[in-house]
Amino acid sequence: MVNIIKLYKPFLQAAMKLAGVTPQKIEIEPGTVMNFWAPARPRKNNKNAIVFLHGFVGDGMLTWQFPVLALMRKYDVYVPDLLFFGSSATGDSRRTVDFHTECLAKGLAALGLQRCTVVGFSYGGAMAFKLAELRPELVESVVATCAMPAVTESMSKECLGKVGFPTWSEFLLPNSARCLKKMFEAGSYQLPRIPFRVFKDGLEVMFDHRKERAELLEAMVIPDKDFTLPDYSQKVHLIWGEDDKIFNVGLAKELKEKLGDKATLHCIEKAGHIALMERPFVYNRYLKRILASI
Repeated sequence: MVNIIKLYKPFLQAAMKLAGVTPQKIEIEPGTVMNFWAPARPRKNNKNAIVFLHGFVGDGMLTWQFPVLALMRKYDVYVPDLLFFGSSATGDSRRTVDFHTECLAKGLAALGLQRCTVVGFSYGGAMAFKLAELRPELVESVVATCAMPAVTESMSKECLGKVGFPTWSEFLLPNSARCLKKMFEAGSYQLPRIPFRVFKDGLEVMFDHRKERAELLEAMVIPDKDFTLPDYSQKVHLIWGEDDKIFNVGLAKELKEKLGDKATLHCIEKAGHIALMERPFVYNRYLKRILASI
């Protein structure tokens, strides 16, 4: 029987190429290669450039297909596959967000990008925050979707307790179609009725590099004492699902308060952690307003 997701991805990739976004493999350093979907003919001054950073399930284009298609005529869009997702991988043993972000910055530089807005979802949102901290000359503004700048040990314990999993690996690296369904139920406001076969197909194609991804998750959680919220020079825009069970909206409100006047918060009703997939039209409307204000 044909895998539905395997069948869909070539059609999605062909649509993106026809629209002017092509895959480009960049050697960051020997043994480290990242795949970027980037404009075939970028605007000369990089004005209105957007970098989309995906979460921990799915690659860049699967995650961001709806916003990309909605925005690519007006903006230069760059959609990397983060390390150990899609066609990106490294032989380096480092798994920290800092290392990952440095690789991302080098890849964007190789593509000639000098200034951009970074839009990150969940794990990709943490990287967006880190990129803004490490490369303020590159990042003009941050749009974080259901994402915190860092996951501390206390936050990790609280969040995992709410979704009913003992570790991030057991939650985000499911080993059965039933566990995959449970993961999406935890990430959704109300998961629609989806044929069980779709979860079986997803399990086959979405979770390679399990060992390396588990190491990424382990490195993601840091001791409380090691984190201090940076003083970002950029404007930070938060988009959140009101019913996010993983990073609840209370965390978003606390983060906005700490960031002060440089932050905005937009909440999407009847949406959970995967708000951009649950309510893509509402999400795109918020995103367009934010980008227009920038």
